[in-house]
Amino acid sequence: MTQRFLFNLFLLFCVYSLQAQQPLRQGDPKLTEVWEPEPKVITPGKTSLDAPSDAIVLFGGENADAWAAKDNGAAKWKVESGILTVAPGTGEIHTKQGFGDCQLHIEWRTPAEVKGDGQGRGNSGIFFMGRYELQVLDSYKNRTYSNGQAGSIYKQLPPLVNVSRGPGEWQTYDVIFTAPRFNEDGSVKLPARITVLHNGVLVQNNSTLWGGTQYIGIATYEKHGDKEPLVLQDHGNPTSFRNIWIRPL
Repeated sequence: MTQRFLFNLFLLFCVYSLQAQQPLRQGDPKLTEVWEPEPKVITPGKTSLDAPSDAIVLFGGENADAWAAKDNGAAKWKVESGILTVAPGTGEIHTKQGFGDCQLHIEWRTPAEVKGDGQGRGNSGIFFMGRYELQVLDSYKNRTYSNGQAGSIYKQLPPLVNVSRGPGEWQTYDVIFTAPRFNEDGSVKLPARITVLHNGVLVQNNSTLWGGTQYIGIATYEKHGDKEPLVLQDHGNPTSFRNIWIRPL
């Protein structure tokens, strides 16, 4: 009897709730129409890989003019046949322009000739704001620590799945990055967040970053500017990149 009573009570509650909402469904439908501001019109790329009309092309295949070396001199990486390749030992490169919240598209390829294993195979990284690393690695049949493989937020968050293609095959990252917000005293108001599609598959789902990437120890935040350069890492492997574009959000 108790279960039947509770069930009937639940039905009465549902009926009452529906009746209570009826007045909200009456009146002028135009009251819930938003006309201003009108969304800006942009032209999408011919394919999902092409830059839309409002994107900033960071590497289109001709030169690395949007990038600089760590000392702010010319980037020393190799540009050939529309491809930007790490010149091992020359150091990281960074964008001349700073970015905060953004959408990034980047294509990358680890060497077809497999050398080494674990973290020694095709290692590089994409550092948002120069601090928060999305790992680049040959993770095809190459076991390493899960929060250090391709698609991970390095030493923080493993990818949801391993969707890596084989050595020498082009891969894509499509990323939505939300920069952290800081209070005046340097404390974190809102942490950074990231969503990553690796080869079209979701591997980071609006994930919260612990802080700036650290090789040793737990990641922590340090207050920085609202816009900082994007960095590509030289980890000693001739990893390649192409078709890099970004949309500030």
